[in-house]
This record gives sequence, C-alpha cells and structure tokens, in this order.
Amino acid sequence: MLFVLLTALLANAYVFEDGFDADPMENGWVQSNWKSDGGRGKFGWTAGEWSDDSENKGLQTSQDAKFYAITKEIPEFDNEGKSLVFQFTVKHEQKMDCGGAYLKLMGPGVDQENFEGSSDYQIMFGPDICGYSTKRVHAIFNHKGTNLLTTKETACETDEYTHVYTLEVEPTDEYRILIDGDVKSEGSMYDHWEFEQPKMIKDPEVSKPSDWVDEKEIDDPEETKPEDWDQAQTIVDPDAEEPEDWDEEDDGEWEAPMIPNTDYKGPWKAKRIPNTDYKGEWEHPMIDNPEYVQESEVYKRGVLQYVGMEVWQVKAGTIFDNILVTDDKDLAELKRSEIIAGFEAEKAAHEAHKKANEPAPVEEDAEDEDVTEDEADEEIDEEEADLDELDTEEELDTDKDEL
Repeated sequence: MLFVLLTALLANAYVFEDGFDADPMENGWVQSNWKSDGGRGKFGWTAGEWSDDSENKGLQTSQDAKFYAITKEIPEFDNEGKSLVFQFTVKHEQKMDCGGAYLKLMGPGVDQENFEGSSDYQIMFGPDICGYSTKRVHAIFNHKGTNLLTTKETACETDEYTHVYTLEVEPTDEYRILIDGDVKSEGSMYDHWEFEQPKMIKDPEVSKPSDWVDEKEIDDPEETKPEDWDQAQTIVDPDAEEPEDWDEEDDGEWEAPMIPNTDYKGPWKAKRIPNTDYKGEWEHPMIDNPEYVQESEVYKRGVLQYVGMEVWQVKAGTIFDNILVTDDKDLAELKRSEIIAGFEAEKAAHEAHKKANEPAPVEEDAEDEDVTEDEADEEIDEEEADLDELDTEEELDTDKDEL
C-alpha cells in the first residue's frame, strides 16, 4: 500500500532525496578546498554514538572549531508555478553550544572545489545556535544579488535529538517554516523579508524648525528651592565615642563613623507645569520613494542545481540527514511523519547509551566492610576496659597528691 501511495505521489513530482545510504564522498558530494590551510574540518559518515539504527547514517561534522563546506549537484528544478519544499534533519548529538547547521540551495555554475561563505545561493535555511542570545532558524532568500534575512524571529530546537526542519515556499508568495511538523512561522514573504523598498520615505529636504517646541511640560519658573533644602546625605554619628583602648600610634587618628542623615531630602526638583508654547510632536513629512519598485512573484528561485552546506562550528558532531527537495508537500509530509515516528526509539537508544556508559560504582575497601555483632561487642568491651584503666590511674595520681 505504501509503495502504491509513493508511486502516485511521485508520478508528476520533482523529488531529490539523499538519506546518506552510501558514503557521501563516493556519492556525489564534493568537499570544498576552502580553508584547507588548516581551518577545514573533516566530515564523517555515521549514525553517531547512539542511534536506534546503526545503519541509518548521516553526514557529520567531526572536528571542533572548524569550517565545513560541501556541495552536491542535483537534477535541475525550477519552482515557477510550483510549491518548493526544502526539508532535512539535524541532530546536534554534541549538544551544540555555538555553530550553524543550515543548508543552501544554489543555481547553476557553482564552483564546487572552491565553494565558500561568499558563494552565491538562492536559499539558506536551518538552525543557528551560539550561546544564550542566538537560537534561531535562518531563512534567507537572495533577491537581485542581495541576501535578505527574515525580519521574523523563529526559534530553533537546542537539544541533542533529531529534528526535522521544513521550509515551504508557495507560488502565492507565501511561506511556512515547520519544525517536526509544527508550524513555527508563516505568512507573506513581503511581510517578513524586505523584497521591496518602502513606498514612502521622509522628505530629505525638510527638517524640524529650530523654534519648534515639543516639550509638554517645563519647570515652574515661580518655584524656588527652599534655603534649608541642601543637607548632607550622611553625617558624623553624634553618639559615637573613641574607644578607650584606641592607640593613635598603632591605630591612627580615630574618626567617628558616618550615618545616614535623616534630614537629607535628595536632589531638589522644581514642580512641572504645562508648557504654554508646546506645539505637539513634530511629524516629518512623507513623500513617495523614487527608488520604490513593486516586486512580483518573489517566490521564484530560478533554476536550482546544487544543494550544499557552509558552516562554522565551535563544537562539532552535528549529523545532517534526510535531505529532500520537492514540489510535493504531501510527499514531504509523508517522509516527515516516517522520521518523527522514530523519535521515541531514538530517545530510548540515548537512555540506553547513557546507562551503558555510566561510571562503575566505587567498591568499598575491606577495612570499611561491616563487622559482625560479636566483633562489635569485643571492640566495645576493649574500649570500656581502657577507660576503666584510665580512671584508676587518675585516682592513684589524686591519692598521691593528697599525701
């Protein structure tokens, strides 16, 4: 039944999948020479330290504090008039502290040998974590040569388990970001990316008049500070006395301690009254933006021909898997559901791994083992005998003193 369903779904769909069933370095993936002078990290092909299926491998970053750049050519896909779904899994087995885990989709002409951070791309999508301040999902679209970051913050997952990240782009210029099938952000691409310049701008030829008064209240000019207002915040304690044993040669000159002044009133402030010259808040006149251009069909990403990764990680160990590029949202949902169905088994595998790697309990020394009841009684009798002997000696000493 599942095979029939998949056949029906794939009949007219574009589908690129890579589940890393084969060694990526022997299956079309090309690692860039970027940072090959020592900053380039090595990729691994593994299921990780713990997994419910040791044969379910992915592409893993394996060295700390390194750059990773790798690409793979895919069948050409143009999303004009179609949905675009970009989906993959990320497992931060190392419990990520700082590093990216996003993938990119690129058009034709990628120099795979020299692919790097500044290389052109059409979409960048995936989680980015660094410390406490950065825990977000990147979703960047290239528009006329400019990479547009989303203006809407979407939080990413931060634990060590597998999560499915999905980006859907529609011909209606709408989008959705899902994590493990749950919608985290959605709406118009125009609302959450600056594809267009603002229609109206502040008139650059106009500025606020120098005599414009926009202060609602002013100090009452009739009010003056009372003569006795200024009092010190602290005063010498009048009840303090120099200690009798104070020695000026050793202790220095004695100074009485300071205490809060109960008469201190704080800084004086005049009463505020309405400003009769107040004109209201000045508003900058707006004019049409001469650089505004109405953009249409911003969903179009052109021809896509490569998928890739370019990240920096302080602590490596992230496993990427289940990459899917398709125009079939139902297929993407089916694949996603299959992955999510394995989450509980993965957590169980993690618990089993932790239990198997727990440190062995420390064995007690023979001297610390429990003694038998008879041995305990013998020790008590010996202690009491020692005490009796000590008391007798003390009595003899006392008798001698009295004599």
